[in-house]
Amino acid sequence: MEKRIRNAALARKVVSAHEAASYISDGMTVGMSGFTGSGYPKAVPIALAEQIAAAHAKGDPFKIRVLTGASTGPELDGELAKVNGMSYRTPFNTDPTCRNHINSGETDFIDIGLGQVAQYAEQGVLGDMDVAVIEVSAINEDGTLVPSSSVGNNKTWLEQAKKVIIEVSHWQSIDLDGIHDIYYDYGSPPSRGPIPLSKAGDIIGRPYLECDPSKIVAVVESDHPDRNAPFKAPDEGAKHIAGYVLDFLQHEVKKGRLPPSLLPLQSGVGNVANAVLAGMLDAPFEGMTAFTEVIQDGMLDLLDNGKLSVASATAFSLSPEAAERINDNMARYRGRLILRPQEISNHVGLIRRLGCIAMNSLIECDIFGAVNSTHVMGSRMMNGIGGSGDFARNAYISIFVTPSTAKDGKISSIVPHASHVDHMAQDNDILVTEQGLADLRGLSPRQRAKSIIANCVHPDYKPLLEDYYERALKSSYGLQSPMILNEALSFHQRFVETGSMLPG
Repeated sequence: MEKRIRNAALARKVVSAHEAASYISDGMTVGMSGFTGSGYPKAVPIALAEQIAAAHAKGDPFKIRVLTGASTGPELDGELAKVNGMSYRTPFNTDPTCRNHINSGETDFIDIGLGQVAQYAEQGVLGDMDVAVIEVSAINEDGTLVPSSSVGNNKTWLEQAKKVIIEVSHWQSIDLDGIHDIYYDYGSPPSRGPIPLSKAGDIIGRPYLECDPSKIVAVVESDHPDRNAPFKAPDEGAKHIAGYVLDFLQHEVKKGRLPPSLLPLQSGVGNVANAVLAGMLDAPFEGMTAFTEVIQDGMLDLLDNGKLSVASATAFSLSPEAAERINDNMARYRGRLILRPQEISNHVGLIRRLGCIAMNSLIECDIFGAVNSTHVMGSRMMNGIGGSGDFARNAYISIFVTPSTAKDGKISSIVPHASHVDHMAQDNDILVTEQGLADLRGLSPRQRAKSIIANCVHPDYKPLLEDYYERALKSSYGLQSPMILNEALSFHQRFVETGSMLPG
């Protein structure tokens, strides 16, 4: 206790998780820490879920509105969803039970670009925050808080909440002290000034979170680990995608459009993105940097072998093995790993200023390059837009990667018309599947369609899309973006009716 909770006044506020959870009641808006399964509270949400279940067993209403940084883990989203304890969830979710509640209409889900959430909260449009529950790795003598494995929206939640519960994690590395950079001089319009960050490794803030001690009503100790999901070994398709991306980047360097060290990398979460990062270990790029949302296994490997000089993010998203590795060696990453608030890591002005190379995945892309990254068959939420919108629109080069098919070939990732659009065609520069790469920069919609069909579509679906496009050229209302209106979503309708986008 002395090692982690060093402030005497706050040490006297240590209570059980159940006692802390009793500060939360039906209808409250609760801001919780957490971003991609890192740095979220575990003990308090578990205790809260038990209290919600007990209330429901007695016939009493008990649901809360939950705001986080991004996704969390089974102890938070999972436990609260199992007891149907969330009436409202934002801005991102990956828990399958919570997803079912969202898609059944039981939980209202607000899909927000991650760089916008803090500003929405400060504007008050997400509701008044009754309680914040924030995981930290330690409390300093002066009451400042050492963040844990994510920063996310913690600064904003601590400022906005009426009451605060601090969960001190003994699982988190004690050497996280000095890894964080919390910027407190952001301000609000019309007096917001420029953010003094011009390189990925710049330190512009303070290493600690601050909180009015009078708002802290409880401190809880916990030793639950983060949700660190294992990454699958890249299959042949992922390796092909990685190869196309790396060849493209080398080509851009030869053309003089990128420096030999590239520009700051951003990579979305997933096995394909991790395969691209793994491929960079053997690529001829030195002195690389990253300005991204999450540090994945591949980035950690690049830092360890010196290919990556510095990585700036808002959270870790690691396999169990990598999490253990970084926890055991956290001190040696100081100065090379920086965790910031997500309103900084995902700030569109900084992304544009630094010239990030963005690499994100998708659910589907249409033949003109419009991307759906959130909804299956146009209406069923998967996870949310996350930070892909922040980066795709503002990157120096925006790359979207995807296997060309899903569900054992029953779904084509390339369709005549996207059933839901998160990223306009204008935000997509490069599309890559295991079939090939389409460079869409400078191309008209018709040229884009030809390139995507020729280079990215799976052979099982290529004749179907070629036929659709040729007929669209003859019958479309206009030829800027040729479309057959009553067939534009025919692939999706066929899947809903038969279970496959392929004709029977």
